[in-house]
This record gives sequence, C-alpha cells and structure tokens, in this order.
Amino acid sequence: MPSRHRSRQRALQILFSIDIRNLQPQEGIAAYYGSLYSEETDEEAPEDPFMEQLVRGAAEWREQIDQRIAGRSEHWRLDRMPVVDRNILRLALYEMLWVGTPPAVVIDEALELARRFAGEESVAFINGVLDAIRREAAEQAAEDPKSAPAR
Repeated sequence: MPSRHRSRQRALQILFSIDIRNLQPQEGIAAYYGSLYSEETDEEAPEDPFMEQLVRGAAEWREQIDQRIAGRSEHWRLDRMPVVDRNILRLALYEMLWVGTPPAVVIDEALELARRFAGEESVAFINGVLDAIRREAAEQAAEDPKSAPAR
C-alpha cells in the first residue's frame, strides 16, 4: 500500500485530469491505473484505496467544497483559479472536513503539493484559504458540534 503522501499526489493528478477533461471520478481513476500499468511496469498496478477515497469524496462533495473555497478566496473566482490550486484545495478540504485528518497534517500536505506542482504564490494562497476554512470549521464545531460535516 502506498504512503498517504503518495496517495495524495495521485489523487491530485486524477482530480486535475477529471477537472480539465470533464470525466467522472471512476473514469479518472481507471485512466490513472491504466497509465501506471502501461508506463511503469508489465504488472497490474496495486490498488490505492486511500487515493480512491480522496478522489471519490472530493468529487462527491465538490459543490459544498467549492462554496467554501469561493467564500474564502477573496478576489478569485473558482473558474479563474489555476486548475492545480483549485484541486489542491478541493482535495485538502475533503480530507480535512469529511475524512477527519488533523487540519495541521492536511494543510502541511497541501502546501507540499503546491510547492511541487504549482509555485510559491500558490503556496501562500492555498495556505490562506485553508487556514481561514480551518478556523471557520473549528468555530462552528465549538458552537454546535452537530454542524460539522458528516464523516
């Protein structure tokens, strides 16, 4: 089983592909496994359940995630954001709010993805959006524990 860090990288690549090619999550996952099989080895690629969970979850909750991003990304419409940034945010917010991974871990991983696949401007932008949503979610949970997203 791949590391969670590697699974997040794979999930980002698939979410990017789904976004620009307008694919369904399962199509993106299948295409990814197919590319691993044909490019890396003659053996079938091992399954990556965590990566699949992240892709399916981010796609399933995309509307709610996008609303949160739009509410915290001043001066940036979602459709005008760089595709990589938008999908790093989607991936991170799904994991933070629905998977329950500690926010510090999610934000750190998102910033690593931004450094690798985007750039320093993206790192600052993603950090600001995720930190604002983290604070907002913590305040909501403190006021009303039932208001947190279902996990």
